[in-house]
Amino acid sequence: MAATDWITGLQRSIDYIEDHLLEDIDYEAAAAQSFSSSFHFQRIFSILCGYTLGEYIRNRRLSLAGTELASGDIKVIDTALKYGYESPDSFARAFQRFHGVLPSQVKAGGCRLRSFSRLVLKFSMEGGTNMNYRGCEASHRRLSRPAEPADPDPDRMDAGHGL
Repeated sequence: MAATDWITGLQRSIDYIEDHLLEDIDYEAAAAQSFSSSFHFQRIFSILCGYTLGEYIRNRRLSLAGTELASGDIKVIDTALKYGYESPDSFARAFQRFHGVLPSQVKAGGCRLRSFSRLVLKFSMEGGTNMNYRGCEASHRRLSRPAEPADPDPDRMDAGHGL
């Protein structure tokens, strides 16, 4: 399988995850989009992205929840349930870890929120080309500098003198 096929498959999996962010995400179904097992999909995802699939999903949900709380009339408890949290307390803890503020503070307004954008994979290769070069023999010249005169005061240890 070519590298571009892998990237296309991984992007299909990411698109599947994005389309199902408000649901319980089936990792097997997401992996099937890239024609791989859940184990291999999660491993490749983590290697390429630098974070786990679970972290990606959690960060995307919390980012979207923050945007929704800041711009809408939705209650914190409804937001918590919408984004897959079983209680407002667990949502508030995760929200504060991610955004640095409580959901209730966002509802009050004026808070700066953190954004975690959707992944888009792009494939780029560099190198792997032939280069012509020529080896040249360098001349070996020894450069020497004139000897410095001895310091008449051997106890003096300033720059360039003594040990």
